[in-house]
Amino acid sequence: MNKSLNRSFYRIAILLLLSISMNALLLLNPFGVSTASASSVTSPSTPTVQLSGPASISVNEQVYVNVSLIGAPNDSTVGKFVFAYNQEAFEYIKTTSSKSSLNIVSENSAPGQISIVVTDSAGGLTQTGPVLALAFKAKTATDLNGITGSVELGLSDGSIIQTQASSMPLQISSMVQGDLNGNHVWDVGDLALLMKYFGIDAQNPNWGFVSSADFNNDGIINIADLAYLGKKIVYDNGQPFQLMEADIMGIQNEMAAGKLTSVQLVQMYLDRIAAYDKQGPTIKSLITINSNAAAIAASLDQERKDTGPRGLLHGIPIIVKDNYDTVDMPTSAGCTCLKDNQTVSDSYMVKKLKDAGAIILAKANLSEFAINTDTNSSLGGQTKNPYVLTQNPGGSSGGTGASIASNFGVAGLGTDTGGSIRIPSSYNSIVGIRPTIGLTSRDGIIPLALSQDVGGPMTRTVADAAIMLDAVSGYDPNDIVTAGSIGKKPTSYTNYLVKDGLKGARIGLVTNTSVIGSNQEVLSLLNKAADSMRAQGAVVTNVYIPNADTIVGYSSLSAYEFKYNLNDYLSNPRLVNPSSVRYHSLTDIVNSQTDFLSSLKSTLTTRNNVASLDTNQDYKDILLFRTRLTQQSLLRLMADNNLDVLLYPATTTPTSGGNANRLSPFSGFPAISVPAGYVTNGTPIAIELLARPYEEGQLIKIGYSYEQATHNRVAPKSVPALP
Repeated sequence: MNKSLNRSFYRIAILLLLSISMNALLLLNPFGVSTASASSVTSPSTPTVQLSGPASISVNEQVYVNVSLIGAPNDSTVGKFVFAYNQEAFEYIKTTSSKSSLNIVSENSAPGQISIVVTDSAGGLTQTGPVLALAFKAKTATDLNGITGSVELGLSDGSIIQTQASSMPLQISSMVQGDLNGNHVWDVGDLALLMKYFGIDAQNPNWGFVSSADFNNDGIINIADLAYLGKKIVYDNGQPFQLMEADIMGIQNEMAAGKLTSVQLVQMYLDRIAAYDKQGPTIKSLITINSNAAAIAASLDQERKDTGPRGLLHGIPIIVKDNYDTVDMPTSAGCTCLKDNQTVSDSYMVKKLKDAGAIILAKANLSEFAINTDTNSSLGGQTKNPYVLTQNPGGSSGGTGASIASNFGVAGLGTDTGGSIRIPSSYNSIVGIRPTIGLTSRDGIIPLALSQDVGGPMTRTVADAAIMLDAVSGYDPNDIVTAGSIGKKPTSYTNYLVKDGLKGARIGLVTNTSVIGSNQEVLSLLNKAADSMRAQGAVVTNVYIPNADTIVGYSSLSAYEFKYNLNDYLSNPRLVNPSSVRYHSLTDIVNSQTDFLSSLKSTLTTRNNVASLDTNQDYKDILLFRTRLTQQSLLRLMADNNLDVLLYPATTTPTSGGNANRLSPFSGFPAISVPAGYVTNGTPIAIELLARPYEEGQLIKIGYSYEQATHNRVAPKSVPALP
């Protein structure tokens, strides 16, 4: 081609592609801008302008659109970009250079249009990576469809490459970075194509085929890019991330595949909380939201990038009952009398979660002071059951139960004195574990009755409960009862997640009416669960607990211990900052007359008048005889029948009798509740399994196998996926 032709104007249509990214701010993307897949480029040498930005934009969100050039001549030193945008959707803010060698020499911003002239002394306009970043503020919830653009490139010999005279609209591509075969997922086909072009760099005419797989943005396809794509293929399930019912392992896989960040996950849950907990159905499951959650998530995302995840809970948002001490949020037990209780330390279990990389997203409502089973408090109000909005969610850990059932967080913590983990787990169709007393520390938890209190996980799956139990259990010198767990905690409770764990299991189906009640719908679900277990290879035998009527007839020790345990907590300077609380004893609270739930006045007054435990014979008799009778009766029954676990309903109805929830706290033995189905009005019901001390692994194995065979949990319809 002669020089005169070489200096003539060539008009070449530039294909404008918008590659949708998961990142809201693509300037923060360490791998640069997504580029067209092989199926999107008509020829490897076709010049393309590529724009990338978020798939969706919220009102008032500041959004960046990155501009890159691929495939144009290497001697491009000057460029004129013209972009048009919808003024009803966007407010233009500014344009910045993304390369140190590139200068913006002129810019004109007219209504709905931006004209920019740039120079690059290094000829870097066509190098890999963005050259410009356009900043807009969204006026409405929108996407980037409304943006159009054109470009002229000046070559070093004075010739010009430019778009057609009329601007071309941005075309949306659903391609993901590294999707070389254009099927919108990462798979071995992409890796096969990348192998074909292994070793080529940005100067190669075939670069347009594989540039999107230059993950480390170094301008060459090397072993690091192969390894990164291989990692994506291993972890990616080929589907877009779905927040609803997401579990811990699934989330970790999404993060490992580079499809999800903890910052994004936290925001998704905050959006659901704003939509459903505070308005809409107004579940009212949460008292306090952690204002630092997003910042903590960002720090954990950076840590994941720098050194890898700490473990399975890295970056996972957790909701804890508001009787667990948290240094970054008040700990109230639901009472207005403690709304300013800013503790000086985290509870032991919360600290263990944070050490594992978890994010404490929020504090959940509870029955005030964990006394009742309705989840009503002076500070948090009445929590609703997301399955039946006219009913309460059970309690006292009903805020945790309702929030996890509603997909406001990944997993949660509750406490259980008489049934406070298992009852709300049942009524919210989630999994709850009440551990052996001594497996998890009570230090830093506002007590109800320490002889019965224990904290444990509340999750949507048995697997998540096992992961949580791994993190929060173990010896704590500040709670000496946990010394009993030494040598009895397995390497990991996840080792018991065996799908055929029911095969050969020996299960005792409890038949005592005083335990299982008489509600026919509940008993029907119980028998259905037993039949399912038999079908999975378990031996299920009807058994009758000796002395059951006497056992369940005993009262809870919370009536005796609450005053003294609470006073000890409020006077402990290692836990409570005296200047952050107005009341330093139960007497102070009762004397306030109004700074607590009015319906608790009689209960609190009665408990405040309890005589010293050292001289209270009724208390001593219950503590001795009830504990001994319950433990011996259960152990003998299990030994005589060679049983691994006992099976009974986790909840009954108030009018049908049944006090199964008392067996675990009165004995100190562990129990797990697992969803079993729903009664006519839509209320979820769970089965409960009870095992010998420190045999949580047995509960997890049998509970997991039952869960996998039945899949009884269904998300509540009152809190659907957000649009």
